[in-house]
Amino acid sequence: MKGVLATDRRGIRELGAEELVGWDEVTQGVILESFEVPMEENVAHIRPEERPYSDFSSYTATVASWRVIKPVYNRDICIDCQNCWVWCPDTSIISRDKQMLGIDYDHCKGCGVCVEVCPTNPKSLLMFSEAEEPEAALAKWPEKKKKEKK
Repeated sequence: MKGVLATDRRGIRELGAEELVGWDEVTQGVILESFEVPMEENVAHIRPEERPYSDFSSYTATVASWRVIKPVYNRDICIDCQNCWVWCPDTSIISRDKQMLGIDYDHCKGCGVCVEVCPTNPKSLLMFSEAEEPEAALAKWPEKKKKEKK
């Protein structure tokens, strides 16, 4: 997935690891810019992996240490419906040209929404322990359930 990442800075900073300050120590009126260039440069029209994100952006920060379970993706079952991409609250589903490519584990918090909205049988996304290796998870994938005749 190396070609999908924006820069070498993607997920380099762990959110919550910085030194915290009290409410009375925060500088009033501070703005944390998302990009290293002014918004007039129309950054919204640049592909996410090519945008010049600032060090204070959620794009460069990771929250992976918060997660205890994670979604694992099975390419052999996926029908590229894009439901997971649309519904993911953290934009952690990596999709290009309407094709699912994987999961951005730097920003996935393990909520399971992607699994809930997956329409395939069996689902192409399932939740596993954070410690589970993707290859081991794929080996445990359930078989397709046959419909019961009425």
